[in-house]
Amino acid sequence: MTPKFAVFGQPIAHSKSPYIHQAFAAQRSQSLAYERIGPEENEFEDAVRTFFAEGGKGANVTLPFKERAYAMCEVRTERAEQAQAVNTLWMEKGILHGDNTDGAGLLADMIRNLNWKLINKRILVVGAGGAVRGVLGCLLTAGAEEVVITNRTYERAQGLAEQFSLRAVALEDLHQEAPFHIIINGTSASLAGEGLALPSSLLAENACCYDMMYGEETPFMQWAQRHGAQVSDGLGMLVQQAAESFYRWHNWRPATMAVLQSMRQQV
Repeated sequence: MTPKFAVFGQPIAHSKSPYIHQAFAAQRSQSLAYERIGPEENEFEDAVRTFFAEGGKGANVTLPFKERAYAMCEVRTERAEQAQAVNTLWMEKGILHGDNTDGAGLLADMIRNLNWKLINKRILVVGAGGAVRGVLGCLLTAGAEEVVITNRTYERAQGLAEQFSLRAVALEDLHQEAPFHIIINGTSASLAGEGLALPSSLLAENACCYDMMYGEETPFMQWAQRHGAQVSDGLGMLVQQAAESFYRWHNWRPATMAVLQSMRQQV
């Protein structure tokens, strides 16, 4: 029987996960079914239970259900506990397990794909929502000199800073900061085509700027390019976090570069 996998989200029609996982499976001549499932907001938990009851082997979870997936799991990995959000589900002995592969995917893209150096660098993370919560724990393992967080609502940044033992800075006080080597945009501003009004003094020489969104050149990326920074969107993170999920389910780590290059051509 062909093993069944799925991604849950709303909206979900745009998801690239079926393509990515089928491309990974093709590397080992494996056949699998991978579908998109978009339950109504009040139907998520029932949809997940039904999927596994009908033989599902593993599932990814995207917006807006990651926190609810976390709440459903009886067993969670350490990085899922840190993020308080889950994007990878599987069953073991009838018990629902959860992991969060977003942070590992971000690091793999920046370090292995982009060849960015994080050790002894100052990193600024913009945003305090679920996307940022999912990557902070992994960022703190990368050997950075300092990780600082900022957000339009300072209280949310302060809450995350306390949880992860970081320093929070209000947006209006960023002009007082020393330059950063890496700036990561994890806000929803790019979805709305909005800029972030960041001072150019934040950019160190040869700075790198990463937008966790993908699919188009965002205002944040355009701002970074105007000031001479290296830039990347989050497509590589998408592929790398999927590879982490694939490894979790199949105990086999796929090659990612050819899949990423193929997706770049599609985008």
